[in-house]
Amino acid sequence: MNPIRIWTLSRVRFWVQLLFFVVTVYGGIVVGPYAADKITTALPALSCTYDRQNSAWCVLRPFQHQTSHQIGDGLAKTGTLSWELVRPLGWSLVIFMGFFLVLNKGFCGWVCPLGAFQEFLYGVGRRFHLISRRVPESWLGRLRAVKWVMLLGVVFGLPLLAGLGWLPGAASEAWCRICPSRILTTLLTADAEQMALAMGDHGDILLGVIGNGLFGFMLTAAFVVRQPFCRICPMLALHAIFRRLAPLRLVKHPSPRCGKCRNCHAACPMEIPEVALPDPQQVFHDDCTLCGRCVEFCPADRVLHLRWGPVTLYRSSAARFRVRSRLELADGSQRRLHSSL
Repeated sequence: MNPIRIWTLSRVRFWVQLLFFVVTVYGGIVVGPYAADKITTALPALSCTYDRQNSAWCVLRPFQHQTSHQIGDGLAKTGTLSWELVRPLGWSLVIFMGFFLVLNKGFCGWVCPLGAFQEFLYGVGRRFHLISRRVPESWLGRLRAVKWVMLLGVVFGLPLLAGLGWLPGAASEAWCRICPSRILTTLLTADAEQMALAMGDHGDILLGVIGNGLFGFMLTAAFVVRQPFCRICPMLALHAIFRRLAPLRLVKHPSPRCGKCRNCHAACPMEIPEVALPDPQQVFHDDCTLCGRCVEFCPADRVLHLRWGPVTLYRSSAARFRVRSRLELADGSQRRLHSSL
């Protein structure tokens, strides 16, 4: 018998993720080794600048450098905050918004190479029947706060203090020193240099140890926990600030069935319980990555929608749910070994 091959939304997303993974990690081979900074330095996904073969840069590194070397250093020298100091950071934010408005938080769920790699590892765990673990809902409040600490404290706070001269120079790019994407994408290009601890001073050593620890945690936890690092990623927090401005979004039409089957919650890689609530105002949560799995696994017609402005791109359907659930459980486990998503 031939394998069942049905083009579900998840299958489409898999191929989109694979395409962008190749482009963001190895795209510099095609466009040239120095083209990344010419194409963009404000990509809303974790495409690492330390990857010498990438084709676009993550916005978080320019944010750190401008905060440290422009604002922090300028404040230390002049004692006043002026437009000239904040203008480079403002332009990076404008370029970021230009990209962000296209896909909103879909950059996390469809483009980011680190997010795609974690999904791949979780899929491997399901294939080998490892016992998956869910984050207890009682932990969510504290866990959700971490991504804001990462954004405000690590991406902006530590570089600012380094620019003011209050912290060692390593803190000027504190996020890049600990980001798992730096190790992952460079290793995938046969560069093991970023795994080595820099021995310059205590700051270099501390950030290097934290970075290697986070990478090791992500690498092992992702086999049994869905998107373990995405939950604390500062890019997720940065997207959350502007998520209401972009036309692409998740929309719910209330139904009496909402909150009873909780299929959408089970399907969500970020395990967002609010998506199962009847209140449509809570469904598009800070942690949502617009992957669309909740829409796929909703068993009711026209309740959950992925929309671009007034245009519905994909909506929940009882008929599609019946087909979808024959191939895969909501938590990502396979129903049939010969099925293909």
